[in-house]
Amino acid sequence: MTPGLNPGLTYDGRSDRLREARLARGFETAAAAADAFAWNRNTYASNENGNAPFSYRKAKEYAGAFGIRPEWLYDAAGPMRPTPEPGYVAIIGRVGANPDGLVLFATGQEPGDLAPIPPGGTEKACALRVVGHSMRGVADDGGLIYFEDQRTPPSPDMLGHVVVVETDTDEVLVKRLLRGSRPGRYDLESVAGPTRHDARLRWAAHITAIIPPFQARRIIRGAA
Repeated sequence: MTPGLNPGLTYDGRSDRLREARLARGFETAAAAADAFAWNRNTYASNENGNAPFSYRKAKEYAGAFGIRPEWLYDAAGPMRPTPEPGYVAIIGRVGANPDGLVLFATGQEPGDLAPIPPGGTEKACALRVVGHSMRGVADDGGLIYFEDQRTPPSPDMLGHVVVVETDTDEVLVKRLLRGSRPGRYDLESVAGPTRHDARLRWAAHITAIIPPFQARRIIRGAA
């Protein structure tokens, strides 16, 4: 550790990545994840909030539970999730089951469901399964929405487009991104439903491909 560093701070974002992995796995709170995997609540919470750095051995345990790569969790090396087969990426959740465009991670599909990397995609690509009809006009029930899971701030070229975003309230949404009333705030327009005004965002990602339901059914590879 570099002399002078506050031991309460995160180490190269390690605790932030642990929190990100927990949310992506579908656990809304640290306590819920700890209970699900029989971890000590206080220990896990300290690891996630940066008060207690965790070892690589512990990173492997957390990574196994959350379905991510320990190298990414510990050192931000490589992609977040393992790629089971070359040329395929994970279907990580579902979207469109309600008018708000909320992404539900790790639900709505069998564990291990895969889809081919879209044209121009990278190993950081991932896919969402569209459920229901609230996104009609953008993506239909049974279709796939791809985006690059790169976790970067919103960029000007995203304004006016439907993108995937994470808010500072831990929600991942598919919304049309608009300028808010002041810098650093954004309006999030739903395909069907109310617009959310002046949201703070952690990251935003362009949608890189939308696959219609008929083709999606042909290309999705189910869990073995």
